[in-house]
Amino acid sequence: QVQLVESGGGLVQPGGSLRLSCTASGIMFRIYGMGWYRQAPGKQREVVATIRSDGSTNYGDSVKGRFTISRDNAKNTVYLQMNSLKFEDTAVYYCKSDLPGWGQGTQVTVSS
Repeated sequence: QVQLVESGGGLVQPGGSLRLSCTASGIMFRIYGMGWYRQAPGKQREVVATIRSDGSTNYGDSVKGRFTISRDNAKNTVYLQMNSLKFEDTAVYYCKSDLPGWGQGTQVTVSS
């Protein structure tokens, strides 16, 4: 069973940056796609960014040009570099593999 542990969230001012990390265990990491999702209070969970096993990426429209997803197969870790953060990026961020199961999430709060 896949286990996912997210980290790197926190409080940041608008315009600031954060880097989230998600380390996976229990799977052959390199053969699976990975993704970052977020859920703001009162809203549905939405896809932020995904990265396939071949390294190809896709982004949600609201984060294109500001966020970058990457992966390090040697470390079983996927990253989300978030730049130019906005108030509306405030949410709990989750990572997920192609397999069922979610991590516990990490809170990102953008506030002045």
